[in-house]
Amino acid sequence: MKHTFITKSELETLTLGQTLARLLNLGDVVLLKGDLGAGKTTITKGIAKGLGIIEKVNSPTFNIMKIYLKGKKPLFHIDAYRLENNNDDIGLDEFIGSEGITVIEWPDYIKNLLPNDTLEIIIKHKSLTDREVTLSGEGRYADIVKSIEENFK
Repeated sequence: MKHTFITKSELETLTLGQTLARLLNLGDVVLLKGDLGAGKTTITKGIAKGLGIIEKVNSPTFNIMKIYLKGKKPLFHIDAYRLENNNDDIGLDEFIGSEGITVIEWPDYIKNLLPNDTLEIIIKHKSLTDREVTLSGEGRYADIVKSIEENFK
């Protein structure tokens, strides 16, 4: 299932993440795709807020991964951007789909580590503030997309 809509502000993008957080279960994997500055980390901040995480969330580009444990559910935030030319095993597979919610920015760089079932979110710039957000998934993730479509206005 796939659904596309427009967020009109950073706050709306954050709210989308919060709404999404309520629907995610332990072991879920969310793939975030989009150009630099599209809003991938903004959605992740919203997910963290929806999980009750009060720590500051920012892009883990230079760390590769940040782990947030002080919330309703653990959040593993991976930014694979720097792994484009590095196929070394650095242990990310131990976290992806494990006992937390895994959010991955630039997932195409670690395709070989990804499970078959994921929620994919593609974000595109439409203007300075507007973003086109497309959610897609199958099985359980299709239910999440449908719920977002029905409840996120």
